[in-house]
Amino acid sequence: ITLLFNRTIMKRSLKGRRFFLITGGALLFAAILYFSLAFRQKPASDSRLLLTMIMEGINSVHYSPHPVNDSFSYKIFQEYLKRVDFNKKIFNRKDIDELSSYRFSIDDEINDSSYAFFDAVMKIYSVRLNQAYRYSKMALADPLDFSADENIETDGDKLEYPADSLSQKNEWRKYMKLQVLQQLNEKVNTQEKARAKSDTVKVRTYDQLEENARAAVKKSNEEYFSRVNELERIDWLGIYLDCISNVEDPHTEYFAPVNKQNFDIQMSGQLEGIGAQLQQKDGEIKITSIVPGSASWRQGKLKANDVIQKVGQGSQEPVNVEGMRLDKAIQLIRGKKGTEVRLTVKKPDGTILVVPIIRDVVVIEATYAQSALIHSNGNKIGYIRLPEFYAPVDQRGGRSCSDDVKKELQKLKSENVLGIILDLRDNGGGSLQEAVKLGGLFIKSGPVVQVRQRGGRANVLSDSDPEIIYDGPLTIMVNENSASASEIIAAAMQDYHRAVVIGSRTTYGKGTVQNFYNLDNLVSHQQSSAPVLGSIKITIQKFYRVNGGSTQLRGVTPDIILPDPYAEIPNGEKENKYAIKWDEIPPAIFEPWKAGYSYDKLRAGSEKRMSSSNAFQLIQEEARDFKERSENTMYPLSYKKYSDLQKILNDKEKKYEAILSDTGLVAVSNLPADLARVNADSVSIARNNQFFKNLKKDIYISEAATVVGEMK
Repeated sequence: ITLLFNRTIMKRSLKGRRFFLITGGALLFAAILYFSLAFRQKPASDSRLLLTMIMEGINSVHYSPHPVNDSFSYKIFQEYLKRVDFNKKIFNRKDIDELSSYRFSIDDEINDSSYAFFDAVMKIYSVRLNQAYRYSKMALADPLDFSADENIETDGDKLEYPADSLSQKNEWRKYMKLQVLQQLNEKVNTQEKARAKSDTVKVRTYDQLEENARAAVKKSNEEYFSRVNELERIDWLGIYLDCISNVEDPHTEYFAPVNKQNFDIQMSGQLEGIGAQLQQKDGEIKITSIVPGSASWRQGKLKANDVIQKVGQGSQEPVNVEGMRLDKAIQLIRGKKGTEVRLTVKKPDGTILVVPIIRDVVVIEATYAQSALIHSNGNKIGYIRLPEFYAPVDQRGGRSCSDDVKKELQKLKSENVLGIILDLRDNGGGSLQEAVKLGGLFIKSGPVVQVRQRGGRANVLSDSDPEIIYDGPLTIMVNENSASASEIIAAAMQDYHRAVVIGSRTTYGKGTVQNFYNLDNLVSHQQSSAPVLGSIKITIQKFYRVNGGSTQLRGVTPDIILPDPYAEIPNGEKENKYAIKWDEIPPAIFEPWKAGYSYDKLRAGSEKRMSSSNAFQLIQEEARDFKERSENTMYPLSYKKYSDLQKILNDKEKKYEAILSDTGLVAVSNLPADLARVNADSVSIARNNQFFKNLKKDIYISEAATVVGEMK
């Protein structure tokens, strides 16, 4: 089968090669499973069959599968314990010592399709969970004294497992004390603000506020343990199998049937919600992306990598969603248009923030390419924002990002712009085919990206259309959340010397491609009633730049690096210890563009402006501050010290908000060709106003426009 597909691939078109690369892997996977399962002596149970299928699937089509040995076993041992008890509040040191006997035998269990380690963990977990529940209730039974000078570490990686039950009880006491302290501080501040606005506010004493805060935490705590107790063996089994898959690489994942749906859920389209994509990892519900044009996007404070801790309906008491199943958390976050949801989120730097959002219907049009005219130093510069690499969903038509960008380029050319800015910030990727076609808009013809699967030669994906839609000065904007297809375009245009890439220190660094396999479909021939097995997503290919280097881990380093608030906080693919490594292959044959400008001069000019810009200097200060705050995960449990710390953090937050206070920083206008469309109705007008509101205060666009002027 491998030989057949390798020979066939070489004879196919670009689209055909991609089809056979993926389909060939799927059929190979299916064939291996068919023969391995068909000749088994005894029928396996669903869970044993599931483990067999996952491992044989990974071994057959994964780009670089790990050998199933003692090293693999130890990684699973560490990872699963972390996911089950991410903040080291359930197990104690004796439990870990007892489970350590499985450290180097999980590989043998996998080969035998058995679950001895998993069952041992779950047996101890059920006992310790009930014990933890009792400790948490005891900690909230009486009024808490916040005058004592003590601290609590909140980073699970920095904590040690409690030595015994007494130590564990004390850890739960401090943990619950922190929860009450956060509530108390918020209630005190809310009351003070209300008193400043009105003399008729009913003032509660400190003791009354402490009692209210403790009651709120009691309720939240009961809900938390109730949710965890709702989890069944099949739920934990899904986490365990996903853990095994993730040890291969972070993008190889197992999805139980319900989790497959949850993974794809985006509160967008016609859903009335906030417009955020969520993912559950290590007991936390994390924002993976914000849908452009959505309620969250317009509100502006919710960002990718924020962790949702609580969800409140308007002024109602918020519900703790830590440990909650993703589908249930989403039900709390969703709601009718016009209603308010209040999300308590933990920022990457550790700051706790309450983000109020008015739910709305997500505007799909805002995810499409948009353009504007930027007026800088007497010049007209074209601006195109591309939020994602979208493609037609079927053969009957649909929007294509390459076609849309082509139209915007043609409109901008008719305005005789000096140059063009292509904004790929926060663009997480999408269609590979569209990325290749989009790259072809700026070059005559030639390779755009190289793709390689396991054991195969690199497949060069090229633009074959000799037409150049735009050949003038081009700047591509990226940041640390620009990934996959965005990195392909930025890398290709950089290698061709076709554009100046400008942005954060580096892009995300995801240089791999995955494919989904429905496990039920692969065994339906064996029995009339196939088990509900779920799906597995497997990394099957790797991207390479036309210069031969991989975008994996290293991403794309901009030609001009601008200060970024999160520049000092570890982020991206390289932060995952199981990520596939960087490597390189021979470069493709391509002819670089003959740039009429000096990269060194452009870089020197930008650096000079950065050094004299108050806004960019403030961003650099913010980055240093964020780094310090992210590393300081120890919190005081004294009310005065905690309150003083929060005041300092709030003051800094206000200080950094001043960066975006100048709403007239960038002069922008609509293209004349777009005026009829953007003024068609009130919805279009509001959407356009929001688009321009963000552009006008974007200092990064202002700098990019200046660079374009210097390129000319």
